[in-house]
Amino acid sequence: MKVKRYIAATSREALRKVKEDLGPEAIILSNRQTMAGVEIMALADTDMSSLVETQRPDRNPEQKKDEIDLRNIEPTYNAPIYTAELSSFNTGKQFDERIPENVVSEKFVRNLMDEIHAMKSTFEEQLATVAWGNTTQRNPEKMKILRRLLDTGFSPLLSRRLVDKLPEGLDYAQSMKQAMAALEFNLHTAFNDEMIEKGGVYALVGATGVGKTTTIAKLAARCVVRHGADKVVLLTTDSYRIGGHEQLRIYGRLLGLSVKNIQDADDLQLTLSELRNKHIALIDMVGMSHRDQMVAEQIAMLNSASKDIKKMLVMSAASSDRTLDEIITAYRKHGIDGCIITKLDEAASLGVALDAVIRRKLVLHYVTNGQKVPEDIHSANPRYLLHRIFNAKPGDSAFTLQDAEFALVMARNNNSNESDSKMYAGAGHD
Repeated sequence: MKVKRYIAATSREALRKVKEDLGPEAIILSNRQTMAGVEIMALADTDMSSLVETQRPDRNPEQKKDEIDLRNIEPTYNAPIYTAELSSFNTGKQFDERIPENVVSEKFVRNLMDEIHAMKSTFEEQLATVAWGNTTQRNPEKMKILRRLLDTGFSPLLSRRLVDKLPEGLDYAQSMKQAMAALEFNLHTAFNDEMIEKGGVYALVGATGVGKTTTIAKLAARCVVRHGADKVVLLTTDSYRIGGHEQLRIYGRLLGLSVKNIQDADDLQLTLSELRNKHIALIDMVGMSHRDQMVAEQIAMLNSASKDIKKMLVMSAASSDRTLDEIITAYRKHGIDGCIITKLDEAASLGVALDAVIRRKLVLHYVTNGQKVPEDIHSANPRYLLHRIFNAKPGDSAFTLQDAEFALVMARNNNSNESDSKMYAGAGHD
């Protein structure tokens, strides 16, 4: 293989010489500016085959002045890939022998990268902890509010966004008042007894054991007092649970109401068409896990029977924050018109449930706090519910964070990327 050098006053002239001598398919190896003009190193296209041929043992010692061995070419800034020796291009065993024996293994590189990522995460957490400590020193009152919100069950996301929008220069009492006003504004509730006053068809959906049947009995009792037994009807689809519809029939007999068992969408559609003279119809849906595929089938049955059916999600206040988030996500993608929170008497704090309602922008209609029918059901009152949360005396428990733990947890949460970025929680009621 021969590499030729061409020198001309301009690049255009040098390229013309290369084209005339080696043809239009010539390979340009490098070009640079020299004292004599523009220098171009080129190779004929036919000579490229020598890159994969075995190196010839003998060469003519007498070379023309314009022929240069590739090994003698010094690398330039615009030709970095041609600095290797010609023999390194040979194939076969000769090429394999040039690979160093101490090449780093892929496993070593993977372990090294894992250690680097671990060190990066550690440094980020330490820096975030220091930054959080500085924030605590600059705004001690805001940090007290933040800790109070977390202790009552509100999520770090909601608490952090709420505290960030509090005005500067307020004492603890003023900041607490502003925080409660923001929570009250963002807690959307229905008008007093809106379901009973407006009437219509309502289906209570939710997980197993959250109290759907008992809640329907409580609502039915209030409807009977307000509109009379002849204006109320109860429907049930609970044929899976042993004695499921019998429980509702017992409540129906006590209230003087008829209870109809629904088998499928056609049966529901036919039954609803016969009940047009009723003020309100309450449907007790079978309880199931929010991860069950039958949730979609259940909602599809309601939608196919009538578009006027309003779906009310029943949730237990005793459920954990992550569980409530999953339940709301599972049912909301199929469409829900409101929610009811049950078992306030069993929950350690109402903050977890209200946090989910606020963040997911649900309309809260009722809350229940016991098994008595119809006494233990109340229309949702934002001010009362929030005062109930914050007037409770916080007690020490295994889940109460100490100062050092609090700083570490909040720094880690503040450093993470939250998905629900459009949640309204501002003190300015935005």
